[in-house]
Amino acid sequence: MMSKNQSEGGFFSHLVELRKRLIHSLIFLTLLFIVCYYFSEYIYGFLVDPYAEAVKNDDTDRRLIFTALQETFLTYLKVSFFTAFFFTSPYILIQIWKFIAPGLYEDEKLAIMPYLIITPILFLLGGMLVYYLIMPLAIKFFLSFESAGLSTSLPIQLEAKVNEYLSLVMKLIFAFGLSFQLPVVLSLLARIGVIDSQFLKERRKYVVVIIFAAAALLTPPDPVTQIGLAIPLLLLYELSIISVKFIEKKNKEKNA
Repeated sequence: MMSKNQSEGGFFSHLVELRKRLIHSLIFLTLLFIVCYYFSEYIYGFLVDPYAEAVKNDDTDRRLIFTALQETFLTYLKVSFFTAFFFTSPYILIQIWKFIAPGLYEDEKLAIMPYLIITPILFLLGGMLVYYLIMPLAIKFFLSFESAGLSTSLPIQLEAKVNEYLSLVMKLIFAFGLSFQLPVVLSLLARIGVIDSQFLKERRKYVVVIIFAAAALLTPPDPVTQIGLAIPLLLLYELSIISVKFIEKKNKEKNA
């Protein structure tokens, strides 16, 4: 039987190991942040490209403005940190895996490994959906409210701020990326026996309401981005039911 001193020693060794993994992740994030800041102007150009593409065929001279001296500098810092964190996330997952893997059985390792692979892939798919589809549609939707001044005393024209535009893009990428983890979360809950496929089917109508409410909270108040988030989440929910059924089938075969 393990003594109290051995138990405490094991606990502190785990804390030291966790501290080492966190420090490694922080160092990697810091180094990547420095690299991203060096290329921040190119990253800015990449993030602003959906806006540039959406307005390139109109007859108006478009530009992004800033109204405070420090705004562009702080925006570059924000963009650099966002990009660094985006690319550091897989490394952080690897560090978490290295921390928990020694305490797992072989079959548990095989069960968790697919989730470590699919999590960043789903996040990337959510970000790509925002960048290539949702943002161009949302920009055109908002620009449709511009006025040439024929029915008003003054024209209404968009003068987008650098900080506000990039904050919106980054917020949407994170919102979609995190929301796309729905199949991972539901599959893990199914593995530990909290939910099953029948549970998910019976509560489908409630989930539809919850998804549209979450989409309204996570996105700007326009139908394009809200529907653009809600529909993929509904599809992912249906995919989760299939995934949970597959897990149940595997568990039955294992028990048999």
